[in-house]
Amino acid sequence: MIFSKSVSSLCSHSNGLAKRVALISFLSLVMLMSVLGNLLVMVAVCKDRQLRKIKTNYFIVSLAFADLLVSVLVMPFGAIELIHQNWIYGETFCLVRTSLDVLLTTASILHLCCISLDRYYAICCQPLVYGNKMTPLRVALMIGGCWIIPTVISFLPIMQGWNSIGINDLIEKRKFSGNSTVCVFMVNKPYALTCSVVAFYVPLILMVLAYQRIYVTARAHARQISMLQRAGEAGNADSADHQRNHRMRTETKAAKTLCIIMGCFCLCWAPFFITNVVDPFIDYSVPEQLWAACLWLGYINSMLNPILYAFLNKSFRRAFLIILCCGHKRYRRPSILGPGATCTATQINGSTHVTALLCWKITYPLNQTQPYTYPIALTKAKVI
Repeated sequence: MIFSKSVSSLCSHSNGLAKRVALISFLSLVMLMSVLGNLLVMVAVCKDRQLRKIKTNYFIVSLAFADLLVSVLVMPFGAIELIHQNWIYGETFCLVRTSLDVLLTTASILHLCCISLDRYYAICCQPLVYGNKMTPLRVALMIGGCWIIPTVISFLPIMQGWNSIGINDLIEKRKFSGNSTVCVFMVNKPYALTCSVVAFYVPLILMVLAYQRIYVTARAHARQISMLQRAGEAGNADSADHQRNHRMRTETKAAKTLCIIMGCFCLCWAPFFITNVVDPFIDYSVPEQLWAACLWLGYINSMLNPILYAFLNKSFRRAFLIILCCGHKRYRRPSILGPGATCTATQINGSTHVTALLCWKITYPLNQTQPYTYPIALTKAKVI
């Protein structure tokens, strides 16, 4: 009897240790990849002159900075509390850490919304319209708003205790769990609704509308390219079939890219904000384990953002390879124009656009941010 109890106790301890090691490994991997990925994005833009000329990349750098702060200032303390099931840093720092959590994660989400709006103006509007809409001042104001709005809904109400009005007694009960102290963040109904609408639901609606219009425009541009190329190669049936297949592949790739972006965003943040709204209306009965899972799923979005918004971009990939390979000549930016070509160059959004004869077959990548314009006799393409 004693021997069997000892064996069962040993097995239970081993299982607990294995789960603890697995949890530590997973959380460490998420934090490390988030730090390295976002640092690489910021260094790439700082070192690459061409990347600095594109306005969208300023949003991406600010997004990377917000996600870097999430992985440095928020994730480690959340991981320590999750592993030890105890908060040892005091009540004041609990409020500061919670405020930073709300501030930085909301800033990250608002940056994603601004990137979608920037791409909408770039792809769905004419170049002059985009230039008038996305001036340097407006870009700076949008980035400033991505930081000021989260500050207003985080530090101000949390440090003043507005989020806990009417539920202070319940918070005090949950702070002490057995012999351990917990950093409890609970919100009343008004704060839960206001914060969730500002931080998630409004940006989500804007992103869905923007990316839906981008996809429709991308399909229309793919058809225009196909028509122009068929006009230049009339009578060639094999070429027509090839162009039709190419257009279908382009549309499919566009749909997949946009689905990945929206799918990852919704998968990471929707569970948390749905739970955040529902919990106050069901007497705060959501289990702590579910809260932790939803929260860390949102943190994982800070790890995925560099992959979705930078690593899928050809110009960023080239800059990463130059950094990681110590500037090897193989990855330097080549010229796309052959010798003796007659062309003119214009500057749109700080990036060179080359106007050449229709015989140039240059595909405009979806993940670039400049407008598509295809005149009847000429075609424009961005030099990347």
